[in-house]
Amino acid sequence: MQSPSSTGILVTLAVLACTGLLGWWWRRRDGRLRRPAPSTAPAPAAALAGIGVPPGVVTLVQFSAPVCAPCRTTRRVLTQLRSDLPGLHLIEVDVEQHLDVARALDVWRTPTVLVVDATGRVAQRAAGVPSADALRAALTPLLAEAPR
Repeated sequence: MQSPSSTGILVTLAVLACTGLLGWWWRRRDGRLRRPAPSTAPAPAAALAGIGVPPGVVTLVQFSAPVCAPCRTTRRVLTQLRSDLPGLHLIEVDVEQHLDVARALDVWRTPTVLVVDATGRVAQRAAGVPSADALRAALTPLLAEAPR
């Protein structure tokens, strides 16, 4: 049997290192709340109204799909937050049925959670399963500012 060449070993190690770094980056980014980039899509407010986001209410909008396993985890997190934080509204949107809205709001994967403030502006967003603590920290000041 022939011994592996040093070039082959180096290429294998480089591929493994790159894969490890990519996995680390993805896990670090997954579910993290971030401020949305300025949208070039026409009328995100109209898209939000089209899926039933009520005016004057802080709302969590979850975009999900029937075959999405992380969507079930996200649903449990959001449902628990809704019961813990009075005045919070929750809407789940099936991306297969509302693909036009998903495109207008720049949703590219499921689950995606949008935190919509009382003025109807998307204040935060997360692609992946967000942590309950991060959502609570983002929602508390928005709920305090919301009209009652």
